[in-house]
Amino acid sequence: MNTTGSNLPALFRPVVAQRPSLAGDGYAEPVLSLLGERGWALVDTPEANVHCTSPDGRVYVGWLPEDRTAWRRGIVWTVRAAPTEGEPWVQEFGPDVPSRAVAGFLEALTGHADR
Repeated sequence: MNTTGSNLPALFRPVVAQRPSLAGDGYAEPVLSLLGERGWALVDTPEANVHCTSPDGRVYVGWLPEDRTAWRRGIVWTVRAAPTEGEPWVQEFGPDVPSRAVAGFLEALTGHADR
């Protein structure tokens, strides 16, 4: 069977929309902007770590890029919650987690500002 180039189907190359990287970015701005817009207290340290507390004081978020203890444990973000009902809990994120993913987690946790 002989097939010429004109009889072959054209190559189909789907257009892929640009998506945010799934790799860690070392960039805290998406999280800090979200929390600042929600009225959280943000305190930065001379070492470039940032500590954030929710308006009701029940949730703490730490951006710890220069905390040696956090690095030994493989984390740069820590979230601690003290619910009014139930046990306190902690969620930590390592340097390979994009800050947009951490911001999404916190947005889901805290709800939308207009609620």
